[in-house]
Amino acid sequence: MARYTGPKNRIARKFGVNIFGRLRNPLLHKQNPPGMHGAKRKKKSDYGLQLEEKQKLRAVYGMLTQKYLIRTFKDAGRRPGNTSHLFLERLECRLDNIVYRLRFGSTIFAAQQLVSHGHILVDGKKVDRRSFIVKPGMIISIREKSQKMKAVQMSVENTSQDLPEYLTLTDKFAGTMDAAPEYDQIVLPLPINIPLVCEFLAHTA
Repeated sequence: MARYTGPKNRIARKFGVNIFGRLRNPLLHKQNPPGMHGAKRKKKSDYGLQLEEKQKLRAVYGMLTQKYLIRTFKDAGRRPGNTSHLFLERLECRLDNIVYRLRFGSTIFAAQQLVSHGHILVDGKKVDRRSFIVKPGMIISIREKSQKMKAVQMSVENTSQDLPEYLTLTDKFAGTMDAAPEYDQIVLPLPINIPLVCEFLAHTA
């Protein structure tokens, strides 16, 4: 999957939230959305609302491609249960996201880089695929040589981000998924209407 290299601060300003959890909050000096400040904004259509919710979700999980979101949505639709819930739970189980949730990476993008560069182990074996799905009981750890990296050490020392209840840190550089995350356990940095995202993906699939 291609790595996003576009303007991250601009996206944070668009939604009015430090969506990527960056230490230097992009909203401190520029709180307004990009564009002409104070301009009247037209009421969004149903399509526009769905698109905005999809863009929020895409950003939260590290600027995922629409192709990947559609594929994940289709996979969720083939399984028994609430498609919206299954869809979000699947995204939450991505390896890069779990690395971020365990506080091994300071942002979702830092977590993606750790995975892609081979710094992350799953049950003791290197996995460099960001979209790898973590399952209950798996142990996620930072490779011993990589534990000395300054960025990693700064991230694991920062405890301002709460650890989700479905994850447990077994030591400073390792953690495990105790159970698959449930919809109500997933805390996002801003409100996102997941059913609207699913409606959008259903129409564009």
